[in-house]
Amino acid sequence: MTGHRAIDCWVNVTMGDVKDVEYLKRAKEDYFKAGEEFFTSLSVDECLADMDEAGVEKAILTVRVKDPSEAVLDFARQRPDRFALAAHVRPTAGLPELWRLEDLVAEHPVVMARVVPFDFDLPPSDAQYYPLYTKCVEMDLPLSVNTGLPGPPVPGECQDPIHLDRVCYRFPLLRLCMAHGADPWWSTAMRLMLKYPNLHLMTSAYSPKYLPPEVVHFMNTRGQDKILYASDHPVLSMKRCIAEADQLDLRDGVLDKYLRGNAERLFFSERHPPRG
Repeated sequence: MTGHRAIDCWVNVTMGDVKDVEYLKRAKEDYFKAGEEFFTSLSVDECLADMDEAGVEKAILTVRVKDPSEAVLDFARQRPDRFALAAHVRPTAGLPELWRLEDLVAEHPVVMARVVPFDFDLPPSDAQYYPLYTKCVEMDLPLSVNTGLPGPPVPGECQDPIHLDRVCYRFPLLRLCMAHGADPWWSTAMRLMLKYPNLHLMTSAYSPKYLPPEVVHFMNTRGQDKILYASDHPVLSMKRCIAEADQLDLRDGVLDKYLRGNAERLFFSERHPPRG
């Protein structure tokens, strides 16, 4: 085990179940240039071994709110000290989807909701997301929203972080975290994080080695509390991502915030619903 004690905010344990999805195959071959490990499914013990080798204390696994995978839920049942859940929501599915989200949060260790705009080519400024935002505010549940051009060959304009400008303005109590970086719109993402206290960014599916110098500067200065580590393991292995994070030119204390502290505060601190 390394000396780091990280929280990985995006880990996949059922990638083998989606190996026939065409756009993911294209992402594997054309974008990540990955090997067969890309589509690896993991058992609890295998995932724990990977975490221990990399120095990851906790991992957040994605589970859909509609027909949630029992295999994923079982990770959190067996080791609630090591695994938490991100509830994948389709805001276009209406109120039944939000009721399922409420049930999942009540019954399992869900620490965030998660939306992927390119799934339905709808920017997060669209009003169809607003019931989800309202529900997350009511539960004080953080929400992860993918930003940046997606790796798969699908339309990506909907993931320009500028769409979150109106969201943050209209929902100031909503705790938001951009996911999968913000390439090529890093400057917009950083400016928005300076503008809105409740907006953050995780570097899931983005190799720390290739973070732009201006992002590393932001992490060292006004963005120390804004950027969170995540790997998208096994798409990018946690061991590789943490090793690369360790090589970043970060000031004293910043690496710990990036790898653990910011995620601990955003996702694992006590929730305080506004009407609680």
